[in-house]
Amino acid sequence: MSSSQAMGVYKLKVAAGKDLTAGTYNNIFIVLVGVNGESGKHQLPRQWNNYLPGSVAVIDINVEKDLGELLLVRVSMEPYLNFPLDAWFCQYVSVTCPSGQINQFPFYQWISKFMTVEIPEGKGIILSENIHLAIEQQRKVELEQTRENHKWRVYAKGVPHCIDVADDEVQHLPPNDQFSLLKESSFGFNTLTIELETKLRGFTCKTDSWQNIQDIKKVSSLHRSQISDLVCEIWKEDQFFGSQYLNGLNPILIKKCFRIPKKFPVNEQMVAPSVGASTNLEKELQNGHIFLADYKILDKVPANNSINGNQQYLAAPMCLLWKNQDQLVPIAIQLSQTPGDDAPIFLPSDSEFDWLLAKIWVRNSDLQVHEIDTHLLRTHLLPEVFSVATIRQLPMAHPVYKLLMPHLRFTLETNTLLRKQVIGPKGFFDQAFAVGNGGIPILMKKAMDGLTYSSLCLPDNIESRGMETIPNYFYRDDGMKIWLAMESFVSNIVNYYYSSDEMVSQDPELQAWVAEIFKEGFLEYKTSEIPSSLESIGSLIKYLTMVIFTCSAQHAAVNSGQFDFYSWMPNGPTSMKCPPPTAKGVTTMPDILKALPDVNTTATGIATVWLLSKEPQDRLRSSSLQKPLGDYTNVRFTEKTPQHLIKEFQDKLAKISKSTQERNMAVRLPYPYLDPTCIENSVSV
Repeated sequence: MSSSQAMGVYKLKVAAGKDLTAGTYNNIFIVLVGVNGESGKHQLPRQWNNYLPGSVAVIDINVEKDLGELLLVRVSMEPYLNFPLDAWFCQYVSVTCPSGQINQFPFYQWISKFMTVEIPEGKGIILSENIHLAIEQQRKVELEQTRENHKWRVYAKGVPHCIDVADDEVQHLPPNDQFSLLKESSFGFNTLTIELETKLRGFTCKTDSWQNIQDIKKVSSLHRSQISDLVCEIWKEDQFFGSQYLNGLNPILIKKCFRIPKKFPVNEQMVAPSVGASTNLEKELQNGHIFLADYKILDKVPANNSINGNQQYLAAPMCLLWKNQDQLVPIAIQLSQTPGDDAPIFLPSDSEFDWLLAKIWVRNSDLQVHEIDTHLLRTHLLPEVFSVATIRQLPMAHPVYKLLMPHLRFTLETNTLLRKQVIGPKGFFDQAFAVGNGGIPILMKKAMDGLTYSSLCLPDNIESRGMETIPNYFYRDDGMKIWLAMESFVSNIVNYYYSSDEMVSQDPELQAWVAEIFKEGFLEYKTSEIPSSLESIGSLIKYLTMVIFTCSAQHAAVNSGQFDFYSWMPNGPTSMKCPPPTAKGVTTMPDILKALPDVNTTATGIATVWLLSKEPQDRLRSSSLQKPLGDYTNVRFTEKTPQHLIKEFQDKLAKISKSTQERNMAVRLPYPYLDPTCIENSVSV
C-alpha cells in the first residue's frame, strides 16, 4: 500500500452489545495503531443513539500520515462530567481504510473500568519470531490482565481446581464471565417458579413417606414432557431399565463382559430362566452378549445423614445385562461389592417386589454416579478448567482462543452458582440426595482416579468398553456423527493456521495452555494419560475436538434429559431411606414406599433436575432460547476461509439434525439430546 493510499479518512464503525445494559453514557475514545505509527485520539461522537444497546456508531478519522498495515485499535473509556462508572460492551470495531480495505477488530467484551484496551486485528495469529512488537506487547499485557482477574483456587482436595471466586459472590466474577441480564433474570425466575409451585402445593412441608406410588404423580406432574409421561408408564419394564444404559443419562458406564467377576458369583443356573434353553451363560459371554454395570466407585462413600434429620443409605451394586436380540435386559443384580449370605443376587425370576426394589436401588446408584462423576466432574468442572486456562493463557488473537470461546460461554457463572445452590452446604444435594455435601468431595476424588483421556474421547471410550456394535445405542450413533463432524471442522481450522508439527510444538502460548489444564484440571495425574504438551497437528486436533465435544454434546447428553428420566422419582430416586435388602422373599410394596424418598425430598429432587436441565433464557423472547452447537454469531474469525469452514460445519450439523429427528419419529422412546439443534454450544446451565 502506498503512502497516499494509507493517508486520508478512515471510516470506523463501533458496535455496542445488545444486552439491555450494554450501552454507556461515558466517553469513548479510539486510536488506530499501524506498523508505521498511530493516529491521534478521537472521541466517539456524543450522539444519544451512539450509546444505546445494539447501536453501531460511525466516526471518520482523518489521518495525515501513513499508518501502514493496521495492527490494533486502542479503545478508552473515560468519565463523562460527574457521571458514575457505567460499563460498556463493545462487540467490534470495523475500519475502512482510505484504500477501501476493511479491517475487523472483534472484541465481544465488557469494558467495566475507566481504562484503555487494545484490540488486535481479527486475523488469527500464532506467536512467532517475526511478529510485530506492538502485537507481541498487546498479547503480553492482555494475558497479564486476564491472569490477574482469573486465578485458581482449590475447591476440594483431589478434584479439579476452579476460579478463585467465593461461591456466594457471583457478582465478583469478571464481567465477561457473568450471565447476560436476560439470562440472569430467567435463571432467577426459573428457580423462584419451581420453588413457589412446590410450596403452594404443600409438598415442601410433608416429611412423611409416600403411601401410594401413584400419588407421586401429584408432584412429578408439576412440569411434564412427552418423555417424562412415557417413563412414568414404562419404568418397571426390564427392557426400559436396560435401555437407559444406552440412551439414558449415564451412557458411559456399561461395559462388555467376557468373564464374570469373582465378587459377583452369578452362575448358569441363576440366569437360565432369562437366557432360555437355546443358549447358556458361557456361550453368551463368548459371543459378546453380556454386559456389566459396576458401581464400585460408591463403595465406602458416606451417605447423607441430614435429610429430614434421618440417615440415608447408599449401595455399590453390580448389574449383569444380556443382549436379547435388539434389547438389553438385566439378568442379575447384587447390591454389594462383597458377596455373601447378606448380599443375595436378585434375579428376574424372583418375586415382583424383590426384583423391582433391586432395580430401584441400581437406579439410585446410577443417579449418584451420573450426577457427580458423569455430569458434574466431566461436563462442569473440566469445562471450567478449559475456560479459565483459555482466558489465562491464550490471547484473543490466537486461533484456538477464537475457536473455543463460543464453547466456554457462561460456564464460570454456571459453575459458581452450582457450587453454591446445588452441591454446597444446605444446597439441593444436601436436601435431597444420598450423596450430600459430605460425600461429594469423596466421590469426586474417586472419580478423578478413573478419569482418563480415552474416556473423554468418544471413539476411544466406545471402543474401550466394547460397545461398538450393540444395537439401538443412540448415544453412540448420534455422538459419533457429531464427533466426526466436529473433528473435521477442527482439523480444517487447525491446518489453516498450523502448517507443520513444529509450529504446534513451538507455539509457547498453546503449550502453556495445555500444561495449565494438565496441572490445574488433572492435577498432573500421569495415570490419566492427559497430554501435558502437544507435539503434532494430529494431537492438537484430537485434543481440541475433545474439549469442544465435552463442553457441548457430552454435556447435553448427560444433562438435558434429567427431567425426562428423573421426574418420575421411582426411576431415579435421589436417596434411599432404608438399607439395601439382605434377603429375598420378604419385600412388599409398603417396604418399597418406605425406602423411597419422603414427599418433600421427592419434591426437592424433582425441582433440582428441572432446574438443572432447564436452559435459562438469555436472548429476546422472540428468539431461540439457546445458542445451539455451531452458533458462531460473534464473528471472531475474520478471514474468509475459517468463515467458510464454519458454514460447512453448520451444514453438516443440519444434516445430522434432520436424520436424528427422522429416526426419533420412528421409535417408541425418542432420543433428542444429541440433535444438534438441542445441544447448547457451551455449559451454560
